[in-house]
Amino acid sequence: MSDTVDYIVVGAGSAGCVMANRLSASGAHSVCLLEAGPKDSNPWIHIPIGYGKTMFHKVLNWGYYTDPDPGMLDRRIYWPRGRTLGGSSSINGLIYIRGQRQDYDAWAAAGNPGWSWDECLPYFRKLENNDLGPGPTRGTEGMLNATSIKTAHPLVEALIGAAQKLGLPHVQDFNTGDQEGVGYYQLTTRNGRRCSTAVAYLRPAQDRSNLRVETDAHAMAVLFEGKRACGVRYRRDGQVHTVRARREVVLCAGALQSPQLLQLSGVGPAALLRQFGIGVVRDLPGVGENLQDHLQIRLIYETTRPITTNDQLRSLTGRARMGLEWLLFRGGPLAVGINQGGVFCRVDPASRTPDT
Repeated sequence: MSDTVDYIVVGAGSAGCVMANRLSASGAHSVCLLEAGPKDSNPWIHIPIGYGKTMFHKVLNWGYYTDPDPGMLDRRIYWPRGRTLGGSSSINGLIYIRGQRQDYDAWAAAGNPGWSWDECLPYFRKLENNDLGPGPTRGTEGMLNATSIKTAHPLVEALIGAAQKLGLPHVQDFNTGDQEGVGYYQLTTRNGRRCSTAVAYLRPAQDRSNLRVETDAHAMAVLFEGKRACGVRYRRDGQVHTVRARREVVLCAGALQSPQLLQLSGVGPAALLRQFGIGVVRDLPGVGENLQDHLQIRLIYETTRPITTNDQLRSLTGRARMGLEWLLFRGGPLAVGINQGGVFCRVDPASRTPDT
C-alpha cells in the first residue's frame, strides 16, 4: 500500500465523499480518503426512519455537547455529528433544503464572490436528481436523489390547512429560492432508502484502483513542510500511520473538526496554540472562531386520535405492517422518516424574508 498519494481527503462526510469521487474520476490522480468512523453498514443508516436511532448512536455519532450557555440557563445542548462514511448525511433527518435566495446574496454582498444564489444555482442543479423533473431551478442528471413525499400525512395536512388560514401560501417546492409558505419537504432518499453522499458519490467510485478509502482512521495532525501541507498523521487499529500528498491535503472534517485539526496542526490563533504547547505554523486568529448553528426546539402536543408514527410503532401489528411495507415495497412510514413537512414564515413583520 503506497504511503504517498496525489490527494489526501480528511473526512468521508457530506463534502469528503464528493471530493473523493471528483478527484479520482479521471483516473490520473491517486486519492486517499480518511474517515474516523466505521463503514456505513449499520442497517439503521439506510432505513429513513432509522434517523431516530442514528441520532444517538454511540459509534456512528460523535455525540458532542456544548459548553454550558448562560443564555440557556447554563444547559449543555446535545450536538450530533456523523461518524461514518457519509458523515452527517448518514445520520441526519434527510430533509433536502437549499435555503433562501437572499441568504446567499447576502454572503456575496459581504465580500464572498461566487456565493450568490445565481452563482450557486448551477451547482445545485448539477448535484441533484430531482423527481420533480427538470426546470430552471432543478436538475435531473446529478448523483444525489431529491425525492418528493408521495403519501399525504394527516398531521402535515392539518399543518398546511392551518397555515393557509393564516395567509401563508402552499409551497410545492421549497428549493426555488423563495421558501415562504407551508408544504411537504423533499428527502434525500432513493427507492425508499437513505441517499447519503456515501451512497450517491462514494459507492460509484469505490472500485477505482486510484481511490483508497480507510475507515476507523482518526486524523491526528496535518503535516507541513514550511507553509505547505504535505501529509496527514492518523491513528488506525492502535497504530500511528503517515500518508503524504504530492499535491494537496483537503480538509473535509466538518464545521467542528476541520478547525480543530488545523489548530492541533499549528494553524490558528497563536496565543491559544502556545497555551497548549502546540508549535505555531501559521498565526490565523479566525480558525475556530465565528461558529454559528441552528438550534432545534421541540414542541410536543398530544393528538386526539392515534395517527402518529409513534402510535403505529407501539403495537406489534403496526410494527409488522410498517416493516413489511418497507421490506416488500420500500414504502410506508419507514421510507419517509420523521420530518415530512414544515413552514417558513416571517414572525417579525419587519423582516423582508422568512426568519422562522
